[in-house]
Amino acid sequence: MDRSPFLKSIKDYMHQRRYAKRTIGSYLLWIRRFILYSNKRHPASMGDGEVEKFLRYLVLERNVAVQTQAFALNALSFLYRDIIKMPLSQTLSFVHRRSPRKIPVVLTTAEVRALLERISPVYFLPAALLYGSGLRLMEAVRLLVHDIDFECCSIRVWNGKGNHPAVTVAHELLGPFNTNLIRSAGDWFF
Repeated sequence: MDRSPFLKSIKDYMHQRRYAKRTIGSYLLWIRRFILYSNKRHPASMGDGEVEKFLRYLVLERNVAVQTQAFALNALSFLYRDIIKMPLSQTLSFVHRRSPRKIPVVLTTAEVRALLERISPVYFLPAALLYGSGLRLMEAVRLLVHDIDFECCSIRVWNGKGNHPAVTVAHELLGPFNTNLIRSAGDWFF
């Protein structure tokens, strides 16, 4: 992937605009797959028709999931909008993968309590914060002690999704796990 000057320029462009590493890697992968599917033609010489064929191919021949097809479309949309400066049409006509509606599985309060009681004290704090305050995994991993405000029961997230700062409520700082939480904070943060 690094041998292509075109893909390298896209990677540099995304780095300059502070895209997440995973997003950069995934977008480059889908752009590369699109170029290979199109017999190594430059994307500037192609347009809506080739993108529609590629998205159709993903569903009908590769049998990809809904999210995979959507991610490929997002990558190609980015390519044409930001790099080539010729946005794709809003009315692309391609086969959409249909997925059955899934009902989420939600744990009861007793089940959550039982789960948290069985977690090792070393992992209790991040697990409780992920569950109780809605932090994402990397937000919890990057959390520092001074980001937690025990008086206001809140957590400051400096680089959340989209690199936006946020404050989230941490009800578990008041709950019955408070002593375990504070006790395990020393193990986890230091």
